[in-house]
Amino acid sequence: MKRQVTGLIVLIVLVAFLVWGVMLIHPFGYPDASDMDDYIIENAQEETGSNNVVAAVLFDYRALDTLGEATILFTAVMGVLLLLRASKRKKETS
Repeated sequence: MKRQVTGLIVLIVLVAFLVWGVMLIHPFGYPDASDMDDYIIENAQEETGSNNVVAAVLFDYRALDTLGEATILFTAVMGVLLLLRASKRKKETS
């Protein structure tokens, strides 16, 4: 009984955080009041030396984030390949 009550309390807290987080999301197409996009468009070429603003954002302003995403994607692909290779070996030995 105590375990069920604890589970219910945890569930209620998680749902409350979920609802709270959803209420904080800005509507699609209406960014925050910051002028970061205007700043990047106006200063990207001088700060990064790139004529392509998208490349400047990906490889200069958000380089660590892009590296993290590439690492996660690489790890996922390698994991799937290792699993498929292991299952192929298992079928060959059976």
